[in-house]
Amino acid sequence: MEIRPTTGDEFDVFVDTTHAAFARFPETPATVWSALEMDRGLFAMSDDGRPVGTASAHSFELTLPGEAVIPVSGVTAVGVLPTHRRRGALSAMMLRQLADFRARGEFLSVLLASEAVIYRRFGYGPATYTHRLTVQRHQAAFAVPQADGGSVELLRRADCGEILEEVYDRYRRTRPGALSRPRRWWTAGAGLAPISAAPRYIAVHRDADGVPDGYASYSHTAPSTLTVDETIAADDAVGTALARFLLEHDLITQVVFKHCPPDHPLRWQLEDFRAAEAADDTDWLWVRLLDIPRALTARGWFADGELVLDVDDPALGEHGRHLLTVRDGEADCVPTDREPDLSLDVSDLGSIYLGGTAPSTLVRAGRVRAHRPGAAALADALFRAERPPHCLHWF
Repeated sequence: MEIRPTTGDEFDVFVDTTHAAFARFPETPATVWSALEMDRGLFAMSDDGRPVGTASAHSFELTLPGEAVIPVSGVTAVGVLPTHRRRGALSAMMLRQLADFRARGEFLSVLLASEAVIYRRFGYGPATYTHRLTVQRHQAAFAVPQADGGSVELLRRADCGEILEEVYDRYRRTRPGALSRPRRWWTAGAGLAPISAAPRYIAVHRDADGVPDGYASYSHTAPSTLTVDETIAADDAVGTALARFLLEHDLITQVVFKHCPPDHPLRWQLEDFRAAEAADDTDWLWVRLLDIPRALTARGWFADGELVLDVDDPALGEHGRHLLTVRDGEADCVPTDREPDLSLDVSDLGSIYLGGTAPSTLVRAGRVRAHRPGAAALADALFRAERPPHCLHWF
């Protein structure tokens, strides 16, 4: 089976093939596809020259612990026609992609997994998590006083595109796990609200000087329900001010906050802890390391120490033992023949890389092997981030 790059004039064929792989019909308008980079797409071709599988990638930036910002490839539109599954097309495309990413000089790639069992075998591990909070308004009294000197302005989505883009870009540079939203996404309305042009109300928070430093995108969905697509805030005070605004909305019985990070403080801010009901706790961003030394030295660190990591990468047929040395927030990573402290799969290294999964959890689960007492605790201290990683962006 041949794997070949797509060309600029094959957009419609690519989209139609991807839709057929998932038994869907094209959307109208097809803005969700408008951010595709056709020079980064791949076709799996049948023996008679027809495309039977697709894969592509977006060019993003990812924020790492310590606020380092690096280029990454965001894998997307991966699918194989049901007539050609179980013939190696998916594996061939994924391995070709990994080779292409390395050729671009990238040491990390990411994706959102439609099925959790598919992508570990290609070296990806779940690295950020998200959940939904539903708050009944009659239980929404705050236990903490309001301590915000800013203001909230109500706008329509069509009138504040530049504000959303600017506020999001400042936010994503400070949050580990956050992805950039390139200008073409905002311009084309690619993706989900509030990037898309779908009608939404936008609550824009401004600081005491009138500078926008947060927003919440929301709409009236089910009867008496206010659904918040996302809340972006420069700090917790801004996030709290926006939550208060939303929970004080008239003629609403409940407010649904989608895509909340693991450290969201709202439940602790309400008089009734149970008033914010958590649901849909799930993985979001999956991470794959392509160059372990470069990846480990790129992020920031918040404890000192040494670990020997024995890492297996069966997808690429690679195996390496790495001495990670951290001093004063910076890391050095070199090959070593010392006895390992931890043995792990590259997918599990992807899970702990951003600080959202404790290495000790994977040791307890039997996925990672600790070779000496204290190794898991040291790994926990080293790999933690300044705050839990979180990704809002859908691609």
